Amino acid sequence: MSIQSQKQARWRIDTDLLIPGRGDPIRHATLVYTTDDGEARGQILYAGPLSAVPDAYVSVPCIAHVPVLMPGMWDCHVHLFSDASGNLDALATLPHSLSGMRSARDVAATVNAGFTSLREMGGYGIDFHAAIDEAWIPGPRIYSAGAPISQTAGHGDLHTVPLEVLQDTIKHGLPLCVVDGVDECTKAVRAQIRRGAKVIKIMATGGVMSRIDSPRAAQFTRAELEAMVGEATRTDLSVAAHAHGTEGIVAALKAGVKTIEHGSYLTPEAIELMKEKKAMLVATRCVHVWGVRNPGNMPVESYRKILAVDKANAKSYEAAIKAGIKCALGTDLGMSKAGTDFYHGMNGREFGFAIDAGMTPLQAIEAGTTNGPEMLGPQAPRSGQLKKGYDADLIALSESPLERIGVLAEVDKITHVWKGGKVMKMPGKPVGFV
Repeated sequence: MSIQSQKQARWRIDTDLLIPGRGDPIRHATLVYTTDDGEARGQILYAGPLSAVPDAYVSVPCIAHVPVLMPGMWDCHVHLFSDASGNLDALATLPHSLSGMRSARDVAATVNAGFTSLREMGGYGIDFHAAIDEAWIPGPRIYSAGAPISQTAGHGDLHTVPLEVLQDTIKHGLPLCVVDGVDECTKAVRAQIRRGAKVIKIMATGGVMSRIDSPRAAQFTRAELEAMVGEATRTDLSVAAHAHGTEGIVAALKAGVKTIEHGSYLTPEAIELMKEKKAMLVATRCVHVWGVRNPGNMPVESYRKILAVDKANAKSYEAAIKAGIKCALGTDLGMSKAGTDFYHGMNGREFGFAIDAGMTPLQAIEAGTTNGPEMLGPQAPRSGQLKKGYDADLIALSESPLERIGVLAEVDKITHVWKGGKVMKMPGKPVGFV
Protein backbone atom coordinates (compact mmCIF):
# COMPACT_ATOMS: atom_id res chain seq x y z
CA MET A 1 0.00 0.00 0.00
CA SER A 2 1.51 3.34 -1.02
CA ILE A 3 2.00 6.21 1.38
CA GLN A 4 -0.03 8.52 -0.84
CA SER A 5 -3.12 6.33 -0.68
CA GLN A 6 -3.20 6.12 3.08
CA LYS A 7 -6.45 7.41 4.58
CA GLN A 8 -6.25 5.73 7.99
CA ALA A 9 -6.28 7.87 11.09
CA ARG A 10 -3.21 5.98 12.34
CA TRP A 11 -0.21 4.45 10.65
CA ARG A 12 3.26 3.17 11.38
CA ILE A 13 6.81 3.60 10.10
CA ASP A 14 9.39 0.93 10.93
CA THR A 15 13.07 1.77 11.01
CA ASP A 16 16.43 0.12 11.57
CA LEU A 17 17.53 3.12 13.64
CA LEU A 18 15.36 5.71 15.36
CA ILE A 19 17.15 8.88 16.51
CA PRO A 20 14.70 10.59 18.89
CA GLY A 21 16.36 14.02 18.96
CA ARG A 22 17.10 13.86 22.66
CA GLY A 23 18.21 10.60 24.23
CA ASP A 24 19.81 7.42 23.00
CA PRO A 25 19.11 6.03 19.53
CA ILE A 26 16.87 2.96 19.33
CA ARG A 27 17.54 0.07 16.97
CA HIS A 28 14.76 -1.98 15.38
CA ALA A 29 12.17 0.64 16.23
CA THR A 30 8.84 1.90 15.05
CA LEU A 31 6.86 5.11 15.16
CA VAL A 32 3.07 5.33 15.20
CA TYR A 33 1.35 8.60 14.45
CA THR A 34 -2.05 9.96 13.59
CA THR A 35 -3.46 12.70 11.42
CA ASP A 36 -6.66 13.55 9.60
CA ASP A 37 -7.10 15.42 6.33
CA GLY A 38 -8.34 18.48 8.22
CA GLU A 39 -5.62 18.51 10.87
CA ALA A 40 -2.71 20.91 10.61
CA ARG A 41 -0.54 18.82 12.92
CA GLY A 42 -0.53 15.06 13.18
CA GLN A 43 0.78 13.74 16.48
CA ILE A 44 3.14 10.96 17.44
CA LEU A 45 1.41 8.21 19.43
CA TYR A 46 4.41 5.95 20.02
CA ALA A 47 8.12 5.98 19.22
CA GLY A 48 10.25 3.15 20.54
CA PRO A 49 11.28 -0.48 20.14
CA LEU A 50 9.24 -2.49 17.68
CA SER A 51 9.11 -5.28 20.23
CA ALA A 52 7.33 -3.03 22.75
CA VAL A 53 4.54 -1.56 20.64
CA PRO A 54 1.42 -1.10 22.81
CA ASP A 55 -1.42 -3.54 22.05
CA ALA A 56 -3.59 -0.67 20.79
CA TYR A 57 -1.19 -0.10 17.88
CA VAL A 58 -0.23 -3.67 16.95
CA SER A 59 -2.66 -3.74 14.02
CA VAL A 60 -1.74 -0.31 12.64
CA PRO A 61 -0.54 -0.79 9.05
CA CYS A 62 3.16 -0.25 8.34
CA ILE A 63 3.39 2.16 5.41
CA ALA A 64 7.18 2.39 5.18
CA HIS A 65 10.37 0.77 6.37
CA VAL A 66 13.36 3.12 6.37
CA PRO A 67 17.01 2.77 7.41
CA VAL A 68 17.00 5.86 9.67
CA LEU A 69 14.18 7.94 11.13
CA MET A 70 14.73 11.22 13.01
CA PRO A 71 12.88 14.47 13.74
CA GLY A 72 12.47 17.06 11.03
CA MET A 73 15.34 19.53 11.30
CA TRP A 74 15.22 23.13 12.52
CA ASP A 75 17.20 26.01 11.06
CA CYS A 76 17.00 28.66 13.76
CA HIS A 77 18.45 31.58 11.84
CA VAL A 78 17.41 32.21 8.25
CA HIS A 79 16.13 35.18 6.24
CA LEU A 80 13.46 35.19 3.54
CA PHE A 81 14.52 38.46 1.91
CA SER A 82 15.44 36.73 -1.39
CA ASP A 83 18.31 39.14 -2.09
CA ALA A 84 20.49 38.08 -5.01
CA SER A 85 23.19 40.73 -4.75
CA GLY A 86 24.93 40.16 -1.41
CA ASN A 87 24.42 43.86 -0.74
CA LEU A 88 21.84 44.66 1.94
CA ASP A 89 21.21 48.13 0.55
CA ALA A 90 19.73 46.54 -2.59
CA LEU A 91 16.70 45.48 -0.54
CA ALA A 92 15.34 49.01 -0.86
CA THR A 93 14.73 48.55 -4.60
CA LEU A 94 13.88 44.83 -4.72
CA PRO A 95 10.29 44.41 -6.01
CA HIS A 96 8.12 42.55 -3.53
CA SER A 97 6.70 40.33 -6.28
CA LEU A 98 10.18 39.20 -7.33
CA SER A 99 11.08 38.58 -3.70
CA GLY A 100 7.98 36.42 -3.33
CA MET A 101 8.72 34.31 -6.40
CA ARG A 102 12.30 33.70 -5.34
CA SER A 103 11.28 32.84 -1.80
CA ALA A 104 8.69 30.33 -3.03
CA ARG A 105 11.56 28.32 -4.43
CA ASP A 106 13.59 28.87 -1.25
CA VAL A 107 11.01 27.50 1.18
CA ALA A 108 10.31 24.50 -1.04
CA ALA A 109 14.01 23.72 -1.28
CA THR A 110 14.32 24.00 2.49
CA VAL A 111 11.65 21.43 3.28
CA ASN A 112 12.99 19.22 0.50
CA ALA A 113 16.29 19.25 2.41
CA GLY A 114 14.58 17.88 5.53
CA PHE A 115 14.00 21.12 7.43
CA THR A 116 10.40 21.09 8.63
CA SER A 117 10.73 24.24 10.78
CA LEU A 118 12.44 27.61 10.40
CA ARG A 119 13.02 30.41 12.87
CA GLU A 120 13.16 33.34 10.49
CA MET A 121 15.19 36.23 11.89
CA GLY A 122 13.99 38.97 9.57
CA GLY A 123 12.26 38.97 6.21
CA TYR A 124 8.95 38.06 4.63
CA GLY A 125 8.51 34.96 6.76
CA ILE A 126 5.18 36.05 8.29
CA ASP A 127 3.65 36.21 4.81
CA PHE A 128 5.17 32.90 3.75
CA HIS A 129 3.91 31.28 6.93
CA ALA A 130 0.39 32.23 5.85
CA ALA A 131 0.87 31.04 2.26
CA ILE A 132 2.26 27.68 3.40
CA ASP A 133 -0.50 27.18 5.97
CA GLU A 134 -3.06 27.89 3.25
CA ALA A 135 -1.32 25.25 1.06
CA TRP A 136 -0.55 27.66 -1.78
CA ILE A 137 3.09 26.59 -1.72
CA PRO A 138 5.02 23.78 -0.02
CA GLY A 139 7.33 24.73 2.80
CA PRO A 140 8.32 24.27 6.43
CA ARG A 141 6.68 25.75 9.50
CA ILE A 142 7.93 29.31 9.84
CA TYR A 143 8.31 31.17 13.12
CA SER A 144 9.20 34.66 12.01
CA ALA A 145 10.48 37.80 13.71
CA GLY A 146 9.02 39.96 10.95
CA ALA A 147 11.19 43.08 10.75
CA PRO A 148 14.43 43.04 12.75
CA ILE A 149 14.59 46.14 14.94
CA SER A 150 17.59 48.45 14.50
CA GLN A 151 18.67 51.86 15.67
CA THR A 152 19.42 54.55 13.09
CA ALA A 153 22.86 53.77 11.59
CA GLY A 154 22.61 50.29 13.11
CA HIS A 155 22.91 46.89 11.51
CA GLY A 156 19.34 46.93 10.21
CA ASP A 157 19.69 50.34 8.57
CA LEU A 158 20.51 50.56 4.85
CA HIS A 159 23.37 52.98 5.12
CA THR A 160 23.67 54.20 1.54
CA VAL A 161 19.93 54.72 1.11
CA PRO A 162 18.61 58.18 2.10
CA LEU A 163 16.82 57.80 5.41
CA GLU A 164 13.56 59.31 4.17
CA VAL A 165 13.60 56.91 1.19
CA LEU A 166 14.24 53.96 3.50
CA GLN A 167 11.41 54.94 5.84
CA ASP A 168 9.05 55.31 2.89
CA THR A 169 10.06 51.88 1.58
CA ILE A 170 9.45 50.39 5.03
CA LYS A 171 5.97 51.95 5.07
CA HIS A 172 5.30 50.17 1.77
CA GLY A 173 6.18 46.74 3.13
CA LEU A 174 9.95 46.27 3.35
CA PRO A 175 10.41 44.17 6.54
CA LEU A 176 12.96 46.38 8.28
CA CYS A 177 12.48 48.65 11.30
CA VAL A 178 14.69 51.62 12.21
CA VAL A 179 13.82 53.35 15.49
CA ASP A 180 15.38 55.47 18.24
CA GLY A 181 14.40 56.09 21.85
CA VAL A 182 12.37 54.07 24.33
CA ASP A 183 8.95 55.03 22.96
CA GLU A 184 9.81 54.13 19.37
CA CYS A 185 11.42 50.86 20.49
CA THR A 186 8.32 49.88 22.44
CA LYS A 187 6.05 50.70 19.52
CA ALA A 188 8.30 48.74 17.14
CA VAL A 189 7.89 45.58 19.19
CA ARG A 190 4.13 46.08 19.30
CA ALA A 191 4.09 46.55 15.54
CA GLN A 192 5.82 43.20 14.97
CA ILE A 193 3.44 41.48 17.38
CA ARG A 194 0.53 43.01 15.48
CA ARG A 195 1.96 41.64 12.23
CA GLY A 196 2.11 38.13 13.70
CA ALA A 197 5.73 37.76 14.83
CA LYS A 198 6.53 34.64 16.88
CA VAL A 199 9.86 35.99 18.11
CA ILE A 200 11.38 39.48 18.35
CA LYS A 201 14.76 40.22 16.75
CA ILE A 202 16.87 43.18 17.83
CA MET A 203 20.22 44.40 16.55
CA ALA A 204 22.43 44.73 19.63
CA THR A 205 25.69 45.26 17.69
CA GLY A 206 26.89 46.25 14.29
CA GLY A 207 27.30 43.64 11.59
CA VAL A 208 29.28 42.38 8.65
CA MET A 209 26.92 43.13 5.78
CA SER A 210 25.88 46.60 6.98
CA ARG A 211 28.16 49.19 5.46
CA ILE A 212 29.42 51.66 8.06
CA ASP A 213 29.18 50.04 11.48
CA SER A 214 31.55 47.69 13.28
CA PRO A 215 30.49 44.19 14.37
CA ARG A 216 32.16 44.90 17.71
CA ALA A 217 30.20 48.10 18.38
CA ALA A 218 27.28 47.93 20.82
CA GLN A 219 23.97 49.37 19.59
CA PHE A 220 20.86 50.58 21.44
CA THR A 221 21.02 52.02 24.96
CA ARG A 222 20.30 49.97 28.06
CA ALA A 223 16.90 51.67 28.40
CA GLU A 224 16.01 50.88 24.79
CA LEU A 225 17.04 47.23 25.14
CA GLU A 226 15.08 46.81 28.36
CA ALA A 227 12.00 48.44 26.82
CA MET A 228 11.99 46.03 23.87
CA VAL A 229 12.62 42.93 25.95
CA GLY A 230 10.01 43.98 28.51
CA GLU A 231 7.37 44.56 25.85
CA ALA A 232 8.04 41.22 24.17
CA THR A 233 8.10 39.33 27.46
CA ARG A 234 4.65 40.63 28.41
CA THR A 235 3.35 38.79 25.33
CA ASP A 236 5.37 35.61 26.03
CA LEU A 237 7.69 36.24 23.07
CA SER A 238 11.35 35.38 23.30
CA VAL A 239 13.86 38.02 22.18
CA ALA A 240 16.83 37.20 19.95
CA ALA A 241 19.78 39.56 19.68
CA HIS A 242 22.05 39.87 16.69
CA ALA A 243 25.25 40.35 18.69
CA HIS A 244 28.85 39.93 17.58
CA GLY A 245 30.76 42.21 19.99
CA THR A 246 31.25 41.50 23.68
CA GLU A 247 29.75 44.76 24.97
CA GLY A 248 26.56 44.26 22.97
CA ILE A 249 26.29 40.62 24.00
CA VAL A 250 26.56 41.51 27.68
CA ALA A 251 24.10 44.41 27.38
CA ALA A 252 21.56 42.20 25.60
CA LEU A 253 21.86 39.46 28.22
CA LYS A 254 21.47 41.91 31.08
CA ALA A 255 18.33 43.26 29.40
CA GLY A 256 16.83 39.77 29.34
CA VAL A 257 17.52 38.55 25.81
CA LYS A 258 17.25 34.75 25.64
CA THR A 259 19.18 33.93 22.48
CA ILE A 260 22.43 35.33 21.14
CA GLU A 261 22.78 35.19 17.37
CA HIS A 262 26.40 34.85 16.13
CA GLY A 263 28.13 35.54 19.50
CA SER A 264 31.44 36.10 17.75
CA TYR A 265 33.35 37.78 20.58
CA LEU A 266 32.40 35.72 23.62
CA THR A 267 34.74 36.28 26.55
CA PRO A 268 34.79 33.92 29.56
CA GLU A 269 32.77 36.52 31.46
CA ALA A 270 30.16 36.69 28.70
CA ILE A 271 29.91 32.89 28.64
CA GLU A 272 29.37 32.82 32.40
CA LEU A 273 26.63 35.43 32.00
CA MET A 274 24.98 33.30 29.31
CA LYS A 275 24.99 30.36 31.71
CA GLU A 276 23.59 32.49 34.53
CA LYS A 277 20.79 33.83 32.31
CA LYS A 278 20.17 30.42 30.70
CA ALA A 279 20.59 31.99 27.29
CA MET A 280 21.16 29.97 24.13
CA LEU A 281 23.60 30.49 21.25
CA VAL A 282 23.14 30.26 17.49
CA ALA A 283 26.64 30.62 16.06
CA THR A 284 25.69 30.65 12.32
CA ARG A 285 28.95 29.20 11.07
CA CYS A 286 27.59 28.68 7.55
CA VAL A 287 27.42 32.38 6.74
CA HIS A 288 30.92 33.03 8.08
CA VAL A 289 32.56 30.14 6.26
CA TRP A 290 30.73 30.95 3.03
CA GLY A 291 31.62 34.63 3.31
CA VAL A 292 35.34 33.98 3.67
CA ARG A 293 35.32 31.57 0.73
CA ASN A 294 33.38 33.92 -1.58
CA PRO A 295 34.82 37.44 -1.52
CA GLY A 296 33.10 38.37 -4.77
CA ASN A 297 29.62 38.01 -3.30
CA MET A 298 29.73 40.95 -0.91
CA PRO A 299 30.98 44.55 -0.78
CA VAL A 300 34.72 44.99 -0.20
CA GLU A 301 34.24 46.57 3.23
CA SER A 302 32.05 43.66 4.32
CA TYR A 303 34.67 41.15 3.22
CA ARG A 304 37.30 42.89 5.32
CA LYS A 305 35.02 42.61 8.33
CA ILE A 306 34.15 38.95 7.85
CA LEU A 307 37.80 37.89 7.71
CA ALA A 308 38.21 39.05 11.31
CA VAL A 309 34.77 38.01 12.55
CA ASP A 310 35.04 34.48 11.15
CA LYS A 311 38.08 33.60 13.24
CA ALA A 312 36.57 35.06 16.39
CA ASN A 313 33.25 33.35 15.74
CA ALA A 314 34.86 29.92 15.38
CA LYS A 315 36.85 30.37 18.58
CA SER A 316 33.81 31.59 20.53
CA TYR A 317 31.66 28.70 19.31
CA GLU A 318 34.23 26.18 20.49
CA ALA A 319 34.49 27.91 23.88
CA ALA A 320 30.71 28.00 24.29
CA ILE A 321 30.33 24.29 23.54
CA LYS A 322 33.16 23.42 25.90
CA ALA A 323 31.50 25.50 28.64
CA GLY A 324 28.19 23.72 28.22
CA ILE A 325 26.19 26.56 26.65
CA LYS A 326 23.04 25.20 25.03
CA CYS A 327 23.19 25.77 21.29
CA ALA A 328 20.76 25.54 18.40
CA LEU A 329 21.80 25.45 14.76
CA GLY A 330 21.22 28.27 12.30
CA THR A 331 22.80 29.08 8.96
CA ASP A 332 21.93 32.77 8.36
CA LEU A 333 20.95 31.82 4.82
CA GLY A 334 19.37 34.77 3.08
CA MET A 335 20.51 34.92 -0.54
CA SER A 336 18.49 33.72 -3.53
CA LYS A 337 21.12 33.58 -6.21
CA ALA A 338 21.78 30.70 -8.56
CA GLY A 339 25.37 29.58 -8.97
CA THR A 340 26.55 30.45 -5.48
CA ASP A 341 27.60 28.10 -2.70
CA PHE A 342 25.15 29.71 -0.27
CA TYR A 343 21.54 28.92 -1.01
CA HIS A 344 18.37 27.74 0.69
CA GLY A 345 18.45 23.96 0.66
CA MET A 346 22.04 23.55 1.82
CA ASN A 347 21.05 24.17 5.47
CA GLY A 348 22.30 20.75 6.57
CA ARG A 349 25.92 21.85 6.24
CA GLU A 350 25.59 23.59 9.60
CA PHE A 351 25.74 20.18 11.31
CA GLY A 352 29.29 19.64 10.06
CA PHE A 353 30.40 22.97 11.47
CA ALA A 354 28.94 21.98 14.85
CA ILE A 355 31.11 18.86 14.78
CA ASP A 356 34.14 20.98 13.86
CA ALA A 357 33.45 23.15 16.92
CA GLY A 358 33.41 20.21 19.30
CA MET A 359 29.98 18.59 19.33
CA THR A 360 29.46 14.87 18.94
CA PRO A 361 27.12 13.77 16.14
CA LEU A 362 24.36 13.09 18.66
CA GLN A 363 24.83 16.52 20.26
CA ALA A 364 24.73 18.19 16.85
CA ILE A 365 21.50 16.41 15.97
CA GLU A 366 19.96 17.51 19.26
CA ALA A 367 21.05 21.10 18.56
CA GLY A 368 19.51 20.91 15.09
CA THR A 369 16.21 19.34 16.17
CA THR A 370 15.21 19.32 19.84
CA ASN A 371 16.84 22.60 20.83
CA GLY A 372 15.19 24.54 18.02
CA PRO A 373 11.72 24.93 19.57
CA GLU A 374 13.28 26.02 22.87
CA MET A 375 14.49 29.18 21.13
CA LEU A 376 10.86 30.34 21.04
CA GLY A 377 10.44 30.44 24.81
CA PRO A 378 6.93 30.10 26.26
CA GLN A 379 5.41 29.74 22.79
CA ALA A 380 7.58 26.76 21.86
CA PRO A 381 5.69 24.08 19.92
CA ARG A 382 5.90 20.40 20.83
CA SER A 383 8.34 19.68 18.06
CA GLY A 384 11.86 18.49 17.38
CA GLN A 385 11.59 15.09 19.08
CA LEU A 386 10.23 11.68 18.17
CA LYS A 387 8.17 11.37 21.32
CA LYS A 388 4.55 10.72 22.25
CA GLY A 389 2.45 13.87 21.98
CA TYR A 390 4.89 15.71 19.70
CA ASP A 391 4.22 16.92 16.17
CA ALA A 392 4.69 14.25 13.52
CA ASP A 393 7.47 16.16 11.77
CA LEU A 394 9.81 13.41 10.61
CA ILE A 395 12.50 12.66 8.07
CA ALA A 396 13.95 9.39 6.82
CA LEU A 397 17.52 8.94 5.63
CA SER A 398 19.25 6.28 3.59
CA GLU A 399 22.25 6.19 5.95
CA SER A 400 23.05 7.13 9.52
CA PRO A 401 24.21 10.66 10.41
CA LEU A 402 25.78 9.17 13.54
CA GLU A 403 28.27 7.44 11.25
CA ARG A 404 28.65 10.34 8.79
CA ILE A 405 27.15 13.70 9.74
CA GLY A 406 27.55 14.98 6.19
CA VAL A 407 24.54 12.94 5.09
CA LEU A 408 22.32 15.65 6.60
CA ALA A 409 23.60 18.05 3.95
CA GLU A 410 22.95 15.66 1.06
CA VAL A 411 19.40 16.22 -0.13
CA ASP A 412 19.23 12.99 -2.10
CA LYS A 413 20.01 10.98 1.06
CA ILE A 414 16.94 12.46 2.77
CA THR A 415 14.43 10.08 1.24
CA HIS A 416 11.21 11.08 3.03
CA VAL A 417 9.84 14.16 4.73
CA TRP A 418 6.62 14.22 6.77
CA LYS A 419 5.25 17.49 8.15
CA GLY A 420 2.40 17.14 10.59
CA GLY A 421 2.09 13.54 9.49
CA LYS A 422 1.55 14.49 5.86
CA VAL A 423 3.99 13.33 3.23
CA MET A 424 5.98 16.17 1.69
CA LYS A 425 8.66 14.07 -0.01
CA MET A 426 9.17 10.43 -0.93
CA PRO A 427 11.56 8.58 -3.26
CA GLY A 428 11.10 9.83 -6.80
CA LYS A 429 8.83 12.67 -5.66
CA PRO A 430 10.81 15.58 -4.26
CA VAL A 431 9.16 18.77 -3.07
CA GLY A 432 8.30 21.14 -5.93
CA PHE A 433 10.03 24.36 -7.01
CA VAL A 434 13.47 22.68 -7.02
